[in-house]
Amino acid sequence: MTTATPPPATPPPPPAAPAPPEGPAPARKFSFPSALTILAIVTVAIWLLAFLVPAGEYDRNDSGSPVAGTYHRVEDTQSFTDRLNDLFLSPVNGLYGLQDPKSGQVGPTFSGDLYGSAGVFLFVLAIGAFITVVFATGALDRGIARLAHRLRDRGALLIAAVMVVFSILGTVEGFAEETLGFYGLLVPMMLALGYDRLVAVGASILGAGIGVLCSTVNPFATGVASSAAGISLGDGIGLRFLMWIVLTTVTVLYVIRYARRVQKDPAKSICGFLPGDREQKATGAEEEEPELTRLHKTVLVLLVLVFAFMIFSVVPWSSALTGDADATPYAWELDWSFAQLAALFICAAVLIGLVARMGEAKLSSTIIQGAADFISPALVIMLARGVTVIMNNSKITDTVLHSIEGVVKGTSSGIFAIIVFLVNLPLAFLIPSTSGHATLTMPILAPLADFAGVSRALMVTAWQSASGWMNLWVPTTAVTIGGVALAKVGYDKYLRFVWPLLGILFVLICGFLALGAAM
Repeated sequence: MTTATPPPATPPPPPAAPAPPEGPAPARKFSFPSALTILAIVTVAIWLLAFLVPAGEYDRNDSGSPVAGTYHRVEDTQSFTDRLNDLFLSPVNGLYGLQDPKSGQVGPTFSGDLYGSAGVFLFVLAIGAFITVVFATGALDRGIARLAHRLRDRGALLIAAVMVVFSILGTVEGFAEETLGFYGLLVPMMLALGYDRLVAVGASILGAGIGVLCSTVNPFATGVASSAAGISLGDGIGLRFLMWIVLTTVTVLYVIRYARRVQKDPAKSICGFLPGDREQKATGAEEEEPELTRLHKTVLVLLVLVFAFMIFSVVPWSSALTGDADATPYAWELDWSFAQLAALFICAAVLIGLVARMGEAKLSSTIIQGAADFISPALVIMLARGVTVIMNNSKITDTVLHSIEGVVKGTSSGIFAIIVFLVNLPLAFLIPSTSGHATLTMPILAPLADFAGVSRALMVTAWQSASGWMNLWVPTTAVTIGGVALAKVGYDKYLRFVWPLLGILFVLICGFLALGAAM
């Protein structure tokens, strides 16, 4: 007797798909475009604008500066193909475009002076390699940590010391993003002294930021702007150094005043305290003092010597000491430019690597990594210079100058310098890259300074003051947003803390620009 085979079991039904969420999909959060994206948009916009703006030129004097009152229209000889070629080659021309002495056109196949930014481009990569090698030794981190530890029981002196060191590094080499690595040290130390987290934020952001605002030889601000303006890096260093002393002092005292107020009455803290913050006051100062080895000391000495030599090599000493801008240079003046400075920092990076006994493989990889880390600002400089090439080849740069010349005429030099400062404030927000902002605007501002009877060095100071002032608070910079995030302080709280200082600095900057114009 056979038994029937039972039918196969019915497979279970597949699980039901999850129901779609009710309501509209969440909107994508807006993120501010990068400096490279902004400059790409600006490049296309200027290229299109060149079809509408008439071509024109000024007569030039022996130094190549435009002569006021000599503007005249010229024939536009560029075809659409020529203009399309300028747009296509704008990044290349921005790097190593050569200017034909007869036609004034810029291109990679001409013979003539370098119009592109190759010198500044290589200088940025070289100093990036140097700074990365220095950080790889641990000397700078360890030196700052040791200073902070030794002053841990003297709160006001600790704040002043940290801010002055950050400010020196800012004014000399553009030290800014590097402050993000010190919050892990400064936040618990400030809490241990009875302060709040805003004190650590203020010491870091404002310490380095005020140095960058008052840059003396900072290659990414003063250096790039001076190159674009056609002047020496050392021109105007006296006024900028005086600004650095006064504005750094004011900023340090501002942070110390707030810190003492919070220490005396914690209820007056703007940001308040997180759970456990107040307990750190009793336990936060027990950490062991960081050791500073002979290698660290040697590297720090070399770091100081390299930047001191850079300052010596670029300052026009005969003009600075005699007050005569046309004074004959002394025999010992070097009058170095970006080519020599790039070579200096490459050699210095190798020297520090040898002193630190990194070995060939590690030193090579560190130098490459350092150049790679700084490729972004270098590319920004290249793209911004490419925009000026488009304006030059379409012959609209002088037309833009002529449209502003009437406004400049009759304006006092002091008022003109302040206007330049004000005009650059929104530009600093729209173009978050300091070097890109400088390369884009200086070819216009420098000749305007000639029309107004103001030194080009003062234009550089006015421009960098605007860029530095904005970068103390705008939310488009990694230094500000990253700093408040690492310290766990709300951005709105930071704005409440810093606005009174921004007002004070605004007035002081205008005063110094008026003083510089009078000098």
